[in-house]
Amino acid sequence: MRKPRRNHSAAFKARVALEANRGEKTVAQIAAHHEVHATQVTAWKTELLENAAGIFGGDVLAADGKERIRAAGEDRGTDDGEFFFRRRAREIPRLERQTMIERDGEVSVKRQAQLLDLSRSSVYYVARGLPERDLKLMRILDELHLKWPFYGARKLTRELQNQGHEVGRRHVRTLMRRMGMETIYRKPRTSIPAPLSAIYPYLLSGLKIERPNHVWAADLTYLPMAHGFQYLVAIIDVGSRKTLAWRVSNTMTPDFCVEALQEALGKYGKPEIFNTDQGSQFTCGEWIDSLKAAGVQISMDGKGRWIDNVFIERLWRSVKYENIYLHAYETGTQLRRGLTE
Repeated sequence: MRKPRRNHSAAFKARVALEANRGEKTVAQIAAHHEVHATQVTAWKTELLENAAGIFGGDVLAADGKERIRAAGEDRGTDDGEFFFRRRAREIPRLERQTMIERDGEVSVKRQAQLLDLSRSSVYYVARGLPERDLKLMRILDELHLKWPFYGARKLTRELQNQGHEVGRRHVRTLMRRMGMETIYRKPRTSIPAPLSAIYPYLLSGLKIERPNHVWAADLTYLPMAHGFQYLVAIIDVGSRKTLAWRVSNTMTPDFCVEALQEALGKYGKPEIFNTDQGSQFTCGEWIDSLKAAGVQISMDGKGRWIDNVFIERLWRSVKYENIYLHAYETGTQLRRGLTE
């Protein structure tokens, strides 16, 4: 028998978002405890971070999304009202539009999905959480990737099968994509950035880095936990190899990356050049604006430049083999304490 659909109140969403923002538990743990989908937890946390300024007089963008769309369409005629409503709805991220669906409202779910430009399948679908078997495989894949970063899905599948795990190449590839794991090799084109992303040229070609505060670098990595996983961002000085700042989060939102950047700038001044890959966290407006305000030259890896991350990849190897893999951390507090040590 199917469970009745739940209509979550604003207070419930706020409570879950605040719990996710504290970072004490993984998204999987929070979703299981509150009996919601992990995607909803991530969407509510993102909405909380984006709309927090509205509490102090800023413009709330997503919390009152329906009211804004309705107000904008008041002066429209009835003929083109629905088209205008749907066009304005598309300005709100899809995950936030999904949370706006009212299960027990006066308007049917089918009609709400049409007005919010959502497919009915995405509205009704409830995905399962990651099984323990997949979490175990992801941890083993993480270890294998650090040992042989040039192994692709085929060779990693063979290694898992040699260890007695019954798994196929397609499933391994799916887990690698979920973890953000990418094989190191020279490619014709490493990434195709979003059209509106701020992409900057690569400035380290032929550059000798021999002093502190000459070049900084940042990267993200996946951290396996006892239940679920979290993400770690670190900023290092390439010249001295010193870790300048780091943050842990249960989601890949840009906020914790920006916090680490601001801490590093406040403690150690500013570098001449800051190099990253073209990940969404490092091309967002908050990250770029912080670097521009500090007067830092921005550099981003281009095609075939995997070697530019070799120093921070070596840091990930030390952190994981000397700490993470030796302790099955249960909470964010335990994880942060272990990383600090």
